[in-house]
Amino acid sequence: MRVSFPDFSAPKASGPDHIGFIPRDQLSMANSSCVTEFLLLGFSSFGEFQLVLFVVFLCLYLIILSGNITIISVIRLDHSLHTPMYFFLCVLSTSEIFYTIVILPKMLINLLSILRTLSFMSCATQMFFFLGFAVTNCLLLGVMGYDRYAAICQPLYYPILMSWKVCGQLVAICIVSGFLISLVGTSLVFSLPFCDSNKINHYFCDISPVIRLACAETYINELIIFICGVLVLIVPLIFICISYGFILHTILKIPSAEGKRKAFSTCASHLIVVIVHYGCASFVYLRPSAKYTSGKDRLVTVTYTIITPLLNPMVYSLRNKDVQLAIRKMIGKTGFPLKKV
Repeated sequence: MRVSFPDFSAPKASGPDHIGFIPRDQLSMANSSCVTEFLLLGFSSFGEFQLVLFVVFLCLYLIILSGNITIISVIRLDHSLHTPMYFFLCVLSTSEIFYTIVILPKMLINLLSILRTLSFMSCATQMFFFLGFAVTNCLLLGVMGYDRYAAICQPLYYPILMSWKVCGQLVAICIVSGFLISLVGTSLVFSLPFCDSNKINHYFCDISPVIRLACAETYINELIIFICGVLVLIVPLIFICISYGFILHTILKIPSAEGKRKAFSTCASHLIVVIVHYGCASFVYLRPSAKYTSGKDRLVTVTYTIITPLLNPMVYSLRNKDVQLAIRKMIGKTGFPLKKV
């Protein structure tokens, strides 16, 4: 939806109401409020398959919610899992739940709706919270890498390096930093004027498809956003790689094969989530806007907005024997008979 403004650029011929010339910055301010809502095209091109997509995405969404809630509940109820590693996993699962709540409910509604509109302020709000939780997740994965390094490479100092006070401070830093970076990115996008098209070729308000609609020069804004993307994605990833370099060096010095296997198993789940999360996010956000392609980006974005939150509880529950045992104990307390695997 767009609001039309009268054309003041040409002077009137005569009369007491003669305007003559309005400065460009005033015209820009008028145009910046031109677009009052956005149209999310999303999966509209799929036609009759939208109902199928709705059922598939709804099932995946319910699995994401139930899986992450199960992880959080198990960690909170089982005292044997009250360790820094599972504390960070609990925070990550909580963040993943809110991360998907920001995107998926609106996407599901749009799959069944004819009018897929989102107000200007709602679009900005969605982008702010999506980026906030996404950046928080990236930083949390980096912190989890450091936790594994401290546990395997510095076992004697681990209680000091990862005390509960330190863990709480690290989580607080991740959350505050995540939403501060999100505030910068969202402000850089929505400070631009939007006065032409309001059709977002995506299923939510992401940076690239929205900033392409701006009717002003976006080079500086995109450069700052790119630098923020490098800080959020590349720096923690390098930190994780260095941590796992030390971890690998330490594991190889363990004499027993069983000790090596146990050390590797505690890191495998984290590594799988890191590879999928950072790989997909880097593909989308560490490219110039000119290389934006709506079809490919939608497919990749589905991966890190749906598959990654789904992967997180599945990987940790299927590969982690401590979590499996805790789940069995919790289910056993409810009175359901369990077969020993």
